[in-house]
Amino acid sequence: MKKQKLFIYGASGHAKVVIEIAERLSYSIGGLVDADPAIQQLLDYPVNTPFVINADDKWIIGIGNNNIRRKIAEGENRIYATLCHPSANISSRAQIGEGTVVMAGVSINSEVRIAKHCIINTNASIDHDCNIADYVHISPNVALAGDVSVGQGTHIGIGACVIQGIKIGKWCTIGAGAVVIRDVPDGARIVGNPARSIKST
Repeated sequence: MKKQKLFIYGASGHAKVVIEIAERLSYSIGGLVDADPAIQQLLDYPVNTPFVINADDKWIIGIGNNNIRRKIAEGENRIYATLCHPSANISSRAQIGEGTVVMAGVSINSEVRIAKHCIINTNASIDHDCNIADYVHISPNVALAGDVSVGQGTHIGIGACVIQGIKIGKWCTIGAGAVVIRDVPDGARIVGNPARSIKST
């Protein structure tokens, strides 16, 4: 019986962290694929070489950009792993979708729902009943209070805080250190304390 392997799409900084989480979880990493044909190695793993990939091998997308991650995930039919660092504190009642990566020091509390291909970055805190849609990136040290919803593709910047019950729309950008005390519409870019809109798309 062939041993199932993990392949990683992307070979830059974010992929390094994904590799180390996979190693901690004892995955057999088969190699990496990247759009840049000049990249041949990352952290001692081969990139862009002629891999033997079996139908039941798993993938993870090691790319931080939410829109690129979406395009890759929607472009091909693959089996995706879910990677959660062993030091993350995750409620047994939380739900985490395929392709999502949860990094070291994260806290995810009761009945949180995290969808597909999200990044929950280092030391982020997500409290009870939050709902995180596909392709969201929650940056390091972000704090979401209870019952916050975050729409598809939104990026919440490092150290931002969101008070309880807030609804953040799709494809928003929440600036680093922002303090969000009001609902945020789709496509908004907000910064500051209290957070204010600087641009909508």
